[in-house]
Amino acid sequence: MGTIVNAVAAAAGGFLGLLLKKFVKEEYKIALDHVLGLSVAILGLFGALSSMGSVTDGKIETSGTMLLIISLAIGTFIGTFLHLNDKLDHFGDLIEKKIRISSFSQGFVTATLLYCVGAMTIIGCINDGLHGDPTILYTKAMLDGISAIIMASTLGAGVIFAAFPVLLYQGFLTLAAGWLAPLLSDALIADISMVGYAIVIFIGTNMMGLTKAKTADMLPSILIPVIYSFFN
Repeated sequence: MGTIVNAVAAAAGGFLGLLLKKFVKEEYKIALDHVLGLSVAILGLFGALSSMGSVTDGKIETSGTMLLIISLAIGTFIGTFLHLNDKLDHFGDLIEKKIRISSFSQGFVTATLLYCVGAMTIIGCINDGLHGDPTILYTKAMLDGISAIIMASTLGAGVIFAAFPVLLYQGFLTLAAGWLAPLLSDALIADISMVGYAIVIFIGTNMMGLTKAKTADMLPSILIPVIYSFFN
C-alpha cells in the first residue's frame, strides 16, 4: 500500500505542478530550477555525509570514502559502457513523440532518479513488505509529492510519468522484501545510500546548470557496495 500511495502522490503532485506551470513566467521557472537544484544537491550532500559519518566521543568520524570513490568509478564506467543514460533518454524521447509532449525526457529521467535513489526507498519497502508498516513510504510520498509540484512546474509532464517507475521499482522491492532483508545489513544499506545520495548531488547540480553529468550512467555504482559486501 505504501508504494501505491507513493506513486499516486508523485503523479498528483506532477499534475498540480503542470497546472501551475501555465501561470509561471519563464524567468521564475529558471529561478525555481536553480532553487530546487540547490535543495536537491544539499539533500544529496547531507544524505551522503550522514551515511558516511558517525559521532564518537564528540568527534565526527567518516568511513567509506574509498568505497564511494571506487563504486562511482567502476559503476560509472559500466553505465557508460552500456550507454544507460542514452538509452533512458531515448526511451523518454520515444514516449515524447508518441504523446507529443515537449521536454518530456528531462522531467521523466530527473524525477525517476530522484524518487528511486535513497535510503527511504530501500528501508521503507522492506518495512512495508516484511511488517506491513508503510509509515516511511507515506512520509516519502509526501516529500515526493511536494518535489513533483515544483519539478513539474519547471520540467513539464515527464515528471508525472515518473510515478510508473516508482510503482514498479518499489513494488518489486516490497514484494521481494522477505528475500532481500537477510542480505541487507544496516552497514550495507548505509553504503548503498551513500553512493545513491552522491548521485543525487549530480542531479541537483545538473538542474542548476552547473554540470551536464549523465546520472543514469552512474546507477550501476549502487550495486558495487553489494558486491563488495560479499567479499568483506
